Amino acid sequence: MPKTPLPDSANAQQTIAEMMQARFETLTRAERQLTNSLLDNYPVSGLASITAIAQSAQVSTPTVVRMVQKLGFGGFAEFQARLRDELEARISNPISKHDLWASDAPDTHMLNRFADAVMQNLRQTLGQIDPADFDAICTALADRQQKVYVTGGRITRSIAEYLFTHLQMLRGGVTFLPAGDSTWPHHLLDLAQGDIFVMFDMRRYENALVRLAELAAARGATIVLFTDQWGSPATKHARYRINCRIEAPSAWDSAAAMLVIVESLIAQVQQLTWDGSRARMDTLEELFDTTGLFRKFK
Repeated sequence: MPKTPLPDSANAQQTIAEMMQARFETLTRAERQLTNSLLDNYPVSGLASITAIAQSAQVSTPTVVRMVQKLGFGGFAEFQARLRDELEARISNPISKHDLWASDAPDTHMLNRFADAVMQNLRQTLGQIDPADFDAICTALADRQQKVYVTGGRITRSIAEYLFTHLQMLRGGVTFLPAGDSTWPHHLLDLAQGDIFVMFDMRRYENALVRLAELAAARGATIVLFTDQWGSPATKHARYRINCRIEAPSAWDSAAAMLVIVESLIAQVQQLTWDGSRARMDTLEELFDTTGLFRKFK
């Protein structure tokens, strides 16, 4: 079955959640109320009947109709068809992803196909990031008065550890949460109001990470969430979120765009903390020399 196209080319690469968020400031009070209700359990919340959606948001049915039209859809049925396509994409496993790409693969070398997909992902990701949010995240991570906790899922844990390693060189008070939720209560024990909790969660979204975000937010942490274009369920607990495009001609998703944003973030935090981090890095280099970690060429 062909996918339902988005209503216009300007929105062709946006999810409905991104479309609602981009228009949020221009919406009426009732429409904002409806948006918040739809985003609360997105995209499933938008798949009920139009009457049920209106009742859940405590708005009128005409408000739902107007909102759908403002997003550019021809009607409620088209709106829901698009949501079902998004839901299917969110829950797809590696085997179904491979079959989807293999059925429509262009006759070019994999290097070119993959590079094209990654560059498109990066362009779309950068187009969706609010520079003010990015700057706020960097400022928060540079604040040595607040502790920083970093964690990720089965696949994204490697990116989380990459961020942790660099932040640890730039400042103190950074903790990497290991796999397995049995140790998390020990870390949450020392979590204080305003501490920063950076999380990575891409589809197929891990239940334990969503629960961790809920617990950390309840203890007053500022949640920074790196996720995909559809958004992890942990989004509802996040103060800041970075939605990265992840589609690739592979059974697995691409984390390339996410890594670029992480490296950009590291570079900005380095600039903000350089007066203090330079001395810290000098000390680290001395320790490297003492331990003989790296080979020296004379």
